[in-house]
Amino acid sequence: MLQHVDDHSSGSDGQSRVSLREDLQEFLGREAPLHQLDDLTKVNPVTLETVLRCLQARYMADTFYTNAGCTLVALNPFKPVPQLYTPELMREYHAAPQPQRLRPHIFTVAEQTYKNVKSLIEPVNQSIVVSGESGAGKTWTSRCLMKFYAVVAAAPASWESPKIAERIEQRILNSNPVMEAFGNACTLRNNNSSRFGKFIELQLNRAQQMTGAAVQTYLLEKTRVAHQASSERNFHIFYQICKGASEDERLQWCLPKGAAFSWLPNPEMTLEEDCFEVTREAMLHLGIDILTQNNIFKVLAGLLHLGNVHFADSEDEAQPCQLMHDAKCSVRTSASLLRLHEDMMLETVRIRTIRAGRQQQMFRKPCSQAECDTRRDCLAKVVYARLFDWLVSVINSSISADCDSWTAFIGLLDVYGFESFLDNSLEQLCINYANEKLQQHFVAHYLRAQQEEYTLEGLEWSFVNYQDNQSCLDLIEGNPISICSLLNEECRLNRPSSAAQLQTRIESALAASPCLGHNKLSREPSFIVVHYAGPVRYLTAGLVEKNKDPVPPELTELLQQSQDPLLTVLFPAQPKEKTQEEPSGQSRAPALTVVSKFKASLEQLLLVLHSTTPHYIRCIKPNSQGQPRTFLQEEVLSQLEACGLVETIHISAAGFPIRVSHQSFVERYSLLRRLRPHTPSGLHSPCPARGRAGQLPCPEEATLQTVLQDLLHALPPLTRRAATPADPLHCGKTKVFMTESMLELLESRRARVLEQCARCIQCGWRRHQHRKQERQRRAAILLQAAIRSWLTRKHIQRLHMAATIIKRTWQKWRFRMACLASEELDGMEEKPMSPIPSSLSSSPLSPAQARLRGAIIRLWPLGLVLANAAMGMHGFQRKLVVFACLQLPLGKSSNYSVQTAQDQTGVMSIRALPQGSIKFHCRKSPLRYADICPEPSPYSVTGFNQILLERHRPVDV
Repeated sequence: MLQHVDDHSSGSDGQSRVSLREDLQEFLGREAPLHQLDDLTKVNPVTLETVLRCLQARYMADTFYTNAGCTLVALNPFKPVPQLYTPELMREYHAAPQPQRLRPHIFTVAEQTYKNVKSLIEPVNQSIVVSGESGAGKTWTSRCLMKFYAVVAAAPASWESPKIAERIEQRILNSNPVMEAFGNACTLRNNNSSRFGKFIELQLNRAQQMTGAAVQTYLLEKTRVAHQASSERNFHIFYQICKGASEDERLQWCLPKGAAFSWLPNPEMTLEEDCFEVTREAMLHLGIDILTQNNIFKVLAGLLHLGNVHFADSEDEAQPCQLMHDAKCSVRTSASLLRLHEDMMLETVRIRTIRAGRQQQMFRKPCSQAECDTRRDCLAKVVYARLFDWLVSVINSSISADCDSWTAFIGLLDVYGFESFLDNSLEQLCINYANEKLQQHFVAHYLRAQQEEYTLEGLEWSFVNYQDNQSCLDLIEGNPISICSLLNEECRLNRPSSAAQLQTRIESALAASPCLGHNKLSREPSFIVVHYAGPVRYLTAGLVEKNKDPVPPELTELLQQSQDPLLTVLFPAQPKEKTQEEPSGQSRAPALTVVSKFKASLEQLLLVLHSTTPHYIRCIKPNSQGQPRTFLQEEVLSQLEACGLVETIHISAAGFPIRVSHQSFVERYSLLRRLRPHTPSGLHSPCPARGRAGQLPCPEEATLQTVLQDLLHALPPLTRRAATPADPLHCGKTKVFMTESMLELLESRRARVLEQCARCIQCGWRRHQHRKQERQRRAAILLQAAIRSWLTRKHIQRLHMAATIIKRTWQKWRFRMACLASEELDGMEEKPMSPIPSSLSSSPLSPAQARLRGAIIRLWPLGLVLANAAMGMHGFQRKLVVFACLQLPLGKSSNYSVQTAQDQTGVMSIRALPQGSIKFHCRKSPLRYADICPEPSPYSVTGFNQILLERHRPVDV
């Protein structure tokens, strides 16, 4: 049950008036804190006066954005405020966990839509409707929103290179100056008024990154090319090429300085939008090269010269109208720039071709002066309209992404604001009709739909009266009779239209409508439509012709014959088969009128808006003069009444803007039961389960209701634990209703649970990874030990095998050498042993020395080998062994000397005992194997070939 009941709706009428007046006086007496109220739902009581004073106080404090429940109110500052739209501020709102708690801003709405796309709550697609009067700041708001998404939703370098990502964002942002140059103009109420409507889809991929965009336009005011009201201007692009062209370009486009053009009024006005270089650079970024740009500007210059072509009425109706004296040069220049034949262009404009009869006979009839002017204007309008549509297609091809690369979009709707001038025609009727449809969409979505849904869901609700504009829409577009149907019927009738007759038909057929009025004091035929924003008077003169929007076929054929490459693309030649076979008058389908095409495109737009979650930004214009720090209460009050802002605040303050189905609520917030404390099962939920029409729910619904009860039972402890108590949550028959604060609380608790789950998953995963790494480490150690032991065993086995082979080979070689040496020694001639010198036997030897000497004498070959070995005896032992082996006398050195005799040949037998001086030399040893020893040492004497006994130089031993 709702507990929010407005003070002014309770009690008796007299008491409510007294309390209302007292609260109002008390509230208005405190003007100091008015600028601190960032939400108009906090105003008490909610009246037009209190809301107006609050907005005025915030505006004078340079606070231009204020929340109004589900809507953001944006006041136009009429001065540059760069610190409000910096990229740093955009990132601050994007990084904030709860941007609603920051100061109200259009970035708050933008971030809310972006988070809704990320949350994937149906409907995923979002839309922002920027509405307001002309000059309230809708175009600037849309431009800042696009910059915000380009900053926060940019694709990072991990997906694609930064240059490519920057190009996508830059192309999307560069579409604004091009479309504003060709589609905006200076009006009485706004220097940069959008003369067309546009809906921009910012395309996001699965990672919520902007991959492209698509632009759809509605109802370009092409009549502005040829007709401008007093103190108004043509489209910005005409002034840009006249003011920003270089000298060479002026010569090429025939635009001399100081030249006057009929379709270029008020050229002395200097606006910020007259920057030609910005437009050219943006077109270059969109893929329009310099050559194509020159063709575009050349065609626009040709249209300006075409506007200087004026005709004089002919005295003879059978003769075409003559040109004015100063128009011949303009015709020649225009035809040259458009690359048309001058005579053919004049003939097409001044002479009309009529086809009649079954055989489609052609008749040529000269046109009057008014008809010539109309055909001239029609030629300029059709060229400019085709050029604008071509630019939109080029922009879409440059910024749009493939259908497979994006999954959701955020739509930005920027349409012309409500307009009311002294003389209003079909353009203002269509513009105001579009604003009526958008107002009805707002009313249906936030006012009527909320109240009806509360009633259907079983919530107690006190209805709020609101202004419904359905009667006005029935007057404009209703069936079977409405203003649009009457206009279309007049277009189908083959008769000249009369303004007075059309006025009479409208007043007689729609007299019962409460929104139709008539100004009896008006001298011109007209009718009045009471719109939601106020009454507007429309002139009936020219309505039928503008609704027909006829383009004579000869004008199209003329443009198809142009040699200009751009016009060739805009007006492609039709196949000859189709041009020769014209349908008869009976079988020809009725041509679509301007109203019919606009109505169809508007219905398609509303279908897109209904399929998205809409967000509204109401732009308010503080004054009509565009002066900063000027707040005119009368003008702002009319806008507040027109947009139904007070009713919106009432419903937003007492209602629940967040509505989620039971299934979605359970799927998203069922994990909050993890935070529920353990309680007995006998407690009941604050929301009992209710079946439909009193019937028992089916098993699936029963399970859902059980989970829902369990979940709702866990919520009160969570709300009590919060720092600030949240608004209650109500459960309807099929949906759960909550406020923004309750949604923030649930999302914060859900984020906490997800964080805990993520931590548990991370701990489990890290534990698993640690155990896995430990097992892998142990396995690696075992493998390494096994491999190392195997390698060691293999190495030892190889060493053992090598040692065995070396040992066997060495033994074989040693045995062979010993055998060969023995054979050589045994084959030599033995000489008788000389007696031992007396000196050797002079001194008696000890028994041990005698036994050693006997062993040496018997084993002298082995001693000789041991004496010459690298490793063995050294010093005296070695010398002793040598002397003993050679049987040398142990006497004085003078008695025996060793000399070398290299000139003598022959070798004495080594078995012979030395007898005095012995000459032992050999040039070539007869012993073939006596010198061979593996790896002999360079410092040892081996073999008999190296033993030289010198006779002349004694050797002391």
